[in-house]
Amino acid sequence: MDAVFKALADPTRRELLDELFREDGQTLHALELHFEMTRYGVMKHLKLLEDAGLVVTRRRGREKLHFLNPVPIRLVHDRWVSKYAEPWAAGLSDLKTRLESPMEKIFEIYIKTTPERLWEAITDGEIRSKYQFGAVINSDFTPGSRFEMAPKGGELLGEGENIEVDPPRKLVQTMTALWGEDVKAEGTSRITWEIEPVGDSCHLTVTHDQLRDGANDQLYGGWPMILSGLKTWLETGELLTTPGSLMYT
Repeated sequence: MDAVFKALADPTRRELLDELFREDGQTLHALELHFEMTRYGVMKHLKLLEDAGLVVTRRRGREKLHFLNPVPIRLVHDRWVSKYAEPWAAGLSDLKTRLESPMEKIFEIYIKTTPERLWEAITDGEIRSKYQFGAVINSDFTPGSRFEMAPKGGELLGEGENIEVDPPRKLVQTMTALWGEDVKAEGTSRITWEIEPVGDSCHLTVTHDQLRDGANDQLYGGWPMILSGLKTWLETGELLTTPGSLMYT
């Protein structure tokens, strides 16, 4: 968290995050046009944001694209804000209400656990319900198999297909949200879970893509809270009880 606070302390870096919030997936050249400083100066600020996990990059052909990763900010909220603030304050730091026009969203987090235990937490329905707003996922997780997501005894909230299943490293799924007519109208998107062991921890990347421009932010806005809850449960065995609006309401 020290790296996150250090990164957020500089106004230029906060402006870079605001610019990526406005338009995600920008190149270095596109970003530097918004600042009166050298290309090298913008690169230095981006490097600090990457080191803090607030920005992630992906290669697309010859271009390097930069994406906002709100998960560290969610973790700061869960650790430092929620226990001091009234429930309505969660809206001040919940970025899901502000991410309005993505094509692709990338979320990263480090969790002190093994790849096998992390894979179990992602694919076991009962465990999943502990950090994903009570939604149980049911599937045999074989390539081409179907999955369904619903609270115990409740109506179906989502469904899809497991496209690629490579335990404990990678899971690729299509997903259709069903918890409201507005999200049903968005059609099918894709979710990719990637697990990379790093020492005694795992680097988890969740990529939610194949979203239309201006897609309803209910589809992807809950990821920071979900991943924060996953980390909390695996590392402490406790359930995350941060205030704020649930994804499926």
